[in-house]
Amino acid sequence: MKVRHKVRVVLLDGDHLVFLRRRWPGGFPYWTTVGGSVEPDDADLDTALRREVMEELGATIGPATEFLTVTDPGETITITQHYFLADLLDLRPERRSGPELDAPDTGDFDPVRVPLDTTAVTALGLHPPELTAYLLEHVDTWRDR
Repeated sequence: MKVRHKVRVVLLDGDHLVFLRRRWPGGFPYWTTVGGSVEPDDADLDTALRREVMEELGATIGPATEFLTVTDPGETITITQHYFLADLLDLRPERRSGPELDAPDTGDFDPVRVPLDTTAVTALGLHPPELTAYLLEHVDTWRDR
């Protein structure tokens, strides 16, 4: 069976988290972590993560620490998502460069700053549930760091 690896990052920016708000043509907005597929040219997961952050946000990040891996076995392909935590160092949307920027079917994706608090994180409705559980368990300690 084929395995596809994806990288995703929860970004810390002072007393906020940064996520993407996605809006699809004709659909409802939802919130997600920054990231995407590991490409054949990526040397490793860290390289893929930094590329995705630059493509989707035009941002750079500090050291990234993996905190969660979720595997979804499918009928023809298994998807393994690697979740990381990193500090956002800078955000300059004019540097965004991903191929999804030119594809109208992918909709809009804009950075959204969310307060480091359990109510705000819960309201996002993030998936998978393991991600939300981890964030809710740690959000207060991140605020106090």
